[in-house]
Amino acid sequence: MVTLEICSNSVQSSIEAQRGGAVRVELCDNLAEGGTTPALSQIELSRQYIDIQLNVIIRPRGGDFLYNDLEFEIMKRDVHHCGLSKCDGVVIGMLNADGSIDKNRNAELIQIARKYRMSVTFHRAFDRCADLFQSLEDIIDLGCDRILTSGGKKTALEGKEIIKQLIEKAGDRIIIMPGSGITENNISELVEATGLTEFHGSFRSKYKGGMEFVTEGLGTPDEEYSILLTDYKKVEQAIENANRDI
Repeated sequence: MVTLEICSNSVQSSIEAQRGGAVRVELCDNLAEGGTTPALSQIELSRQYIDIQLNVIIRPRGGDFLYNDLEFEIMKRDVHHCGLSKCDGVVIGMLNADGSIDKNRNAELIQIARKYRMSVTFHRAFDRCADLFQSLEDIIDLGCDRILTSGGKKTALEGKEIIKQLIEKAGDRIIIMPGSGITENNISELVEATGLTEFHGSFRSKYKGGMEFVTEGLGTPDEEYSILLTDYKKVEQAIENANRDI
Protein backbone atom coordinates (compact mmCIF):
# COMPACT_ATOMS: atom_id res chain seq x y z
CA MET A 1 0.00 0.00 0.00
CA VAL A 2 1.18 3.53 -0.82
CA THR A 3 1.06 5.71 2.28
CA LEU A 4 0.80 9.46 2.81
CA GLU A 5 2.65 11.80 5.17
CA ILE A 6 0.96 15.15 5.69
CA CYS A 7 2.95 18.36 6.00
CA SER A 8 0.90 19.89 8.82
CA ASN A 9 0.87 23.57 9.75
CA SER A 10 -1.06 23.21 13.03
CA VAL A 11 -2.65 20.92 15.58
CA GLN A 12 -5.93 21.15 13.67
CA SER A 13 -4.27 20.13 10.41
CA SER A 14 -2.69 17.19 12.23
CA ILE A 15 -6.13 16.09 13.41
CA GLU A 16 -7.52 16.39 9.88
CA ALA A 17 -4.56 14.41 8.51
CA GLN A 18 -5.36 11.53 10.84
CA ARG A 19 -9.06 11.77 9.99
CA GLY A 20 -8.24 11.44 6.29
CA GLY A 21 -6.09 8.33 6.71
CA ALA A 22 -2.52 9.68 6.67
CA VAL A 23 -0.02 7.47 8.47
CA ARG A 24 2.25 10.30 9.57
CA VAL A 25 2.39 14.03 10.17
CA GLU A 26 5.39 16.28 9.62
CA LEU A 27 4.60 19.24 11.85
CA CYS A 28 5.97 22.59 10.64
CA ASP A 29 5.49 26.30 11.11
CA ASN A 30 5.92 28.92 8.35
CA LEU A 31 5.19 26.69 5.37
CA ALA A 32 5.57 29.71 3.06
CA GLU A 33 9.29 29.65 3.97
CA GLY A 34 9.56 25.91 3.45
CA GLY A 35 8.83 25.04 7.07
CA THR A 36 10.46 25.91 10.40
CA THR A 37 10.33 24.28 13.82
CA PRO A 38 6.88 24.80 15.39
CA ALA A 39 6.15 26.01 18.91
CA LEU A 40 6.46 23.44 21.68
CA SER A 41 2.75 23.89 22.40
CA GLN A 42 1.91 22.80 18.85
CA ILE A 43 4.14 19.75 19.23
CA GLU A 44 2.72 18.74 22.61
CA LEU A 45 -0.92 19.20 21.62
CA SER A 46 -0.46 17.41 18.29
CA ARG A 47 0.97 14.49 20.27
CA GLN A 48 -2.03 14.65 22.58
CA TYR A 49 -4.65 14.71 19.82
CA ILE A 50 -3.28 12.26 17.25
CA ASP A 51 -2.30 8.60 17.43
CA ILE A 52 -0.55 8.39 14.05
CA GLN A 53 3.18 9.03 13.75
CA LEU A 54 4.30 12.56 14.60
CA ASN A 55 7.52 13.91 13.09
CA VAL A 56 8.74 17.47 13.61
CA ILE A 57 10.93 19.57 11.36
CA ILE A 58 14.14 20.83 12.98
CA ARG A 59 14.84 24.06 11.17
CA PRO A 60 15.42 27.32 13.10
CA ARG A 61 14.82 29.67 10.17
CA GLY A 62 14.00 29.91 6.50
CA GLY A 63 16.63 30.44 3.85
CA ASP A 64 19.58 28.17 3.15
CA PHE A 65 20.72 25.08 5.07
CA LEU A 66 24.12 26.34 6.21
CA TYR A 67 23.83 27.07 9.92
CA ASN A 68 26.05 28.92 12.39
CA ASP A 69 27.00 27.60 15.82
CA LEU A 70 24.13 29.32 17.64
CA GLU A 71 21.57 27.96 15.19
CA PHE A 72 23.02 24.48 15.58
CA GLU A 73 22.66 24.69 19.37
CA ILE A 74 18.99 25.62 18.89
CA MET A 75 18.52 22.60 16.64
CA LYS A 76 20.07 20.21 19.15
CA ARG A 77 17.79 21.49 21.90
CA ASP A 78 14.77 21.17 19.65
CA VAL A 79 15.57 17.50 18.97
CA HIS A 80 15.68 16.93 22.74
CA HIS A 81 12.32 18.71 23.11
CA CYS A 82 10.79 16.44 20.47
CA GLY A 83 12.11 13.35 22.19
CA LEU A 84 10.78 14.45 25.56
CA SER A 85 7.41 15.19 23.92
CA LYS A 86 7.20 11.57 22.68
CA CYS A 87 7.46 12.42 19.00
CA ASP A 88 8.07 9.54 16.61
CA GLY A 89 10.69 11.28 14.55
CA VAL A 90 12.51 14.43 13.50
CA VAL A 91 13.15 15.90 10.07
CA ILE A 92 16.59 17.42 9.56
CA GLY A 93 18.98 18.66 6.88
CA MET A 94 22.28 20.54 7.06
CA LEU A 95 24.64 21.24 4.19
CA ASN A 96 28.18 22.45 3.77
CA ALA A 97 28.89 25.62 1.80
CA ASP A 98 29.91 23.56 -1.24
CA GLY A 99 26.52 21.83 -1.47
CA SER A 100 27.60 18.57 0.16
CA ILE A 101 26.02 16.91 3.20
CA ASP A 102 27.31 18.19 6.56
CA LYS A 103 28.02 14.71 7.91
CA ASN A 104 29.33 15.75 11.32
CA ARG A 105 26.49 17.99 12.39
CA ASN A 106 23.75 15.80 10.93
CA ALA A 107 25.32 12.86 12.78
CA GLU A 108 25.09 14.77 16.07
CA LEU A 109 21.37 15.39 15.60
CA ILE A 110 20.80 11.77 14.60
CA GLN A 111 22.63 10.58 17.70
CA ILE A 112 20.33 12.66 19.91
CA ALA A 113 17.24 11.43 18.06
CA ARG A 114 18.24 7.79 18.49
CA LYS A 115 18.51 8.26 22.26
CA TYR A 116 14.75 8.83 22.20
CA ARG A 117 14.21 6.07 19.61
CA MET A 118 13.02 8.59 17.04
CA SER A 119 13.23 8.07 13.29
CA VAL A 120 15.10 10.58 11.12
CA THR A 121 14.02 11.99 7.77
CA PHE A 122 16.37 14.12 5.68
CA HIS A 123 14.28 16.94 4.23
CA ARG A 124 14.45 18.85 0.95
CA ALA A 125 17.83 20.36 1.75
CA PHE A 126 18.69 17.25 -0.24
CA ASP A 127 17.36 18.95 -3.39
CA ARG A 128 19.90 21.77 -2.92
CA CYS A 129 22.86 19.39 -2.96
CA ALA A 130 25.50 19.63 -5.67
CA ASP A 131 25.38 15.88 -6.38
CA LEU A 132 22.12 14.13 -5.50
CA PHE A 133 23.42 10.59 -5.95
CA GLN A 134 26.54 11.13 -3.83
CA SER A 135 24.36 12.83 -1.22
CA LEU A 136 22.04 9.82 -1.27
CA GLU A 137 24.97 7.61 -0.29
CA ASP A 138 26.11 10.04 2.40
CA ILE A 139 22.62 10.14 3.95
CA ILE A 140 22.38 6.35 3.87
CA ASP A 141 25.76 6.17 5.61
CA LEU A 142 24.45 8.52 8.31
CA GLY A 143 21.62 6.08 9.01
CA CYS A 144 18.58 8.19 8.10
CA ASP A 145 15.29 6.40 7.53
CA ARG A 146 13.99 8.37 4.55
CA ILE A 147 14.66 11.29 2.23
CA LEU A 148 12.03 13.85 1.24
CA THR A 149 12.74 15.02 -2.31
CA SER A 150 11.34 16.53 -5.47
CA GLY A 151 14.21 15.07 -7.47
CA GLY A 152 16.08 18.36 -7.44
CA LYS A 153 13.28 20.12 -9.31
CA LYS A 154 10.60 22.60 -8.26
CA THR A 155 7.93 19.89 -8.11
CA ALA A 156 8.00 16.12 -7.78
CA LEU A 157 6.32 15.72 -11.16
CA GLU A 158 9.08 17.74 -12.82
CA GLY A 159 11.64 15.58 -11.03
CA LYS A 160 9.91 12.24 -11.56
CA GLU A 161 12.69 10.72 -13.68
CA ILE A 162 15.33 11.56 -11.08
CA ILE A 163 13.04 10.32 -8.30
CA LYS A 164 12.65 7.02 -10.12
CA GLN A 165 16.43 6.70 -10.37
CA LEU A 166 16.85 7.58 -6.69
CA ILE A 167 14.29 4.94 -5.67
CA GLU A 168 16.06 2.33 -7.80
CA LYS A 169 19.49 3.32 -6.46
CA ALA A 170 18.30 3.35 -2.86
CA GLY A 171 16.70 -0.09 -3.01
CA ASP A 172 15.76 -1.21 0.47
CA ARG A 173 18.51 0.86 2.11
CA ILE A 174 16.39 4.00 2.62
CA ILE A 175 12.90 5.24 1.72
CA ILE A 176 12.66 7.90 -0.98
CA MET A 177 9.55 9.95 -0.27
CA PRO A 178 8.53 12.39 -3.05
CA GLY A 179 7.07 15.75 -2.09
CA SER A 180 6.32 19.20 -3.55
CA GLY A 181 3.41 20.01 -5.80
CA ILE A 182 1.67 16.68 -5.29
CA THR A 183 -2.13 16.80 -5.36
CA GLU A 184 -4.93 14.28 -5.22
CA ASN A 185 -5.24 14.76 -8.98
CA ASN A 186 -1.65 14.02 -10.03
CA ILE A 187 -0.53 11.40 -7.51
CA SER A 188 -1.55 8.48 -9.73
CA GLU A 189 0.78 9.71 -12.47
CA LEU A 190 3.65 10.04 -10.00
CA VAL A 191 3.10 6.55 -8.57
CA GLU A 192 3.14 5.07 -12.07
CA ALA A 193 6.24 7.03 -13.10
CA THR A 194 8.37 6.38 -10.03
CA GLY A 195 7.18 3.31 -8.13
CA LEU A 196 7.02 5.31 -4.89
CA THR A 197 5.70 3.73 -1.69
CA GLU A 198 5.34 6.92 0.38
CA PHE A 199 4.48 10.49 -0.59
CA HIS A 200 4.24 13.85 1.16
CA GLY A 201 2.05 16.92 0.83
CA SER A 202 -0.09 19.41 2.73
CA PHE A 203 -3.42 18.83 0.92
CA ARG A 204 -4.90 22.03 2.30
CA SER A 205 -8.04 24.01 1.58
CA LYS A 206 -8.88 27.61 2.41
CA TYR A 207 -11.52 28.11 5.11
CA LYS A 208 -13.23 31.40 5.93
CA GLY A 209 -12.68 32.61 9.47
CA GLY A 210 -15.45 33.66 11.83
CA MET A 211 -14.87 37.41 11.80
CA GLU A 212 -17.89 39.52 10.88
CA PHE A 213 -16.15 42.91 11.02
CA VAL A 214 -13.56 43.45 8.28
CA THR A 215 -11.12 46.36 8.49
CA GLU A 216 -10.88 48.30 5.24
CA GLY A 217 -7.61 49.36 3.64
CA LEU A 218 -5.28 47.05 5.55
CA GLY A 219 -4.70 44.29 3.06
CA THR A 220 -6.76 41.78 1.12
CA PRO A 221 -9.68 40.48 3.21
CA ASP A 222 -9.51 37.07 1.54
CA GLU A 223 -5.92 36.64 2.77
CA GLU A 224 -6.35 38.10 6.25
CA TYR A 225 -9.68 36.51 7.11
CA SER A 226 -9.19 32.97 5.86
CA ILE A 227 -7.24 29.98 7.13
CA LEU A 228 -5.34 27.25 5.26
CA LEU A 229 -5.83 23.84 6.86
CA THR A 230 -5.34 20.24 5.79
CA ASP A 231 -8.54 18.99 4.16
CA TYR A 232 -9.30 15.42 5.21
CA LYS A 233 -11.37 14.83 2.06
CA LYS A 234 -8.36 15.67 -0.13
CA VAL A 235 -6.25 13.35 2.01
CA GLU A 236 -8.73 10.52 1.52
CA GLN A 237 -8.88 11.11 -2.23
CA ALA A 238 -5.10 11.27 -2.58
CA ILE A 239 -4.64 7.96 -0.78
CA GLU A 240 -7.39 6.33 -2.84
CA ASN A 241 -5.90 7.56 -6.12
CA ALA A 242 -2.37 6.55 -5.12
CA ASN A 243 -3.51 2.98 -4.55
CA ARG A 244 -6.00 2.71 -7.40
CA ASP A 245 -3.93 0.54 -9.74
CA ILE A 246 -1.90 -1.38 -7.17
